[in-house]
Amino acid sequence: MSEPPLIVVVGPTAAGKTELAVRVALEIGAEVVSADSMQVYRHFDVGTAKPDSAERRGVPHHLIDVAEPGEPFSAARFVTLADAAIAEIRGRGRRIVVAGGTGLYVRALLHGLFEAPPPDPAIRARHQAIRDRDGVATLHAALERVDPEAAQRINPADFVRVSRALEVYEQSGRSISSLQAGHRFAERRYPAVRIGLSPARDALRQRIEQRVDRMMVAGWLDEVRDLVRRGLGESAPMGALGYRQLHAHLKGALDLVEAVRQTKRDTWRFARRQLNWFGSEPDTIWFQGTGAEVSAQWLGDALGRDS
Repeated sequence: MSEPPLIVVVGPTAAGKTELAVRVALEIGAEVVSADSMQVYRHFDVGTAKPDSAERRGVPHHLIDVAEPGEPFSAARFVTLADAAIAEIRGRGRRIVVAGGTGLYVRALLHGLFEAPPPDPAIRARHQAIRDRDGVATLHAALERVDPEAAQRINPADFVRVSRALEVYEQSGRSISSLQAGHRFAERRYPAVRIGLSPARDALRQRIEQRVDRMMVAGWLDEVRDLVRRGLGESAPMGALGYRQLHAHLKGALDLVEAVRQTKRDTWRFARRQLNWFGSEPDTIWFQGTGAEVSAQWLGDALGRDS
């Protein structure tokens, strides 16, 4: 007998993916596998919107807090860990809900990873020297020239991903975006029903701004201050949205009001890129609202459709 399909909940940040994933999991007796490239890191909690303790008590969550901030974490490692979690959950006779906004992770889990040249330590060392001398922005500008699509979706402060995208281009002569696009329709690794959340743009922007405000009240700045104290100021996740702005504030480069304003602005831009990414994925059942607005009837109809 074939395994039941994965239920995959995707959409932009602040659309209510976690809320809907927990609701679906409770309804069908499932556990949640997170597909979020920031929630994998320990100690980065407030600004990554990790599920709270009540949500985790009600529904087990996997692939949260599985990596130290100083260690590299790739889509390939995500797939390895997600495969293991899925097998473990199925071994207990339970269903799986995959939820997250990292489109590459979802695509890699469902369709596998594209063929790419292996890492080249010499190229990475050269990129590190450029970063140390001129800053990551110089490398990101180089990426914009050869692969504007990748440059748009990769955090300009994320040295590892910027370097890897440049590395692939230097080795193959092809952009990492074109390689990923060519791989998009590979044979499925798992059957899946994909539910996409797409709130009205004005409502989504307001939700983003309100969430940033709640995170600040919840102690986000104190968390960043503590992370810097731990020696994690130059770690990869510190380059993420909000973290890099608040870190810049602590270094005296931005006042707090401006750091919060830039966080809201850049998170909104990121949400639009997520919508573009997920909008290009086939077979997604779209709901034009937030996770909280999904009706029981609509959800039942969506889950009843054959993927």
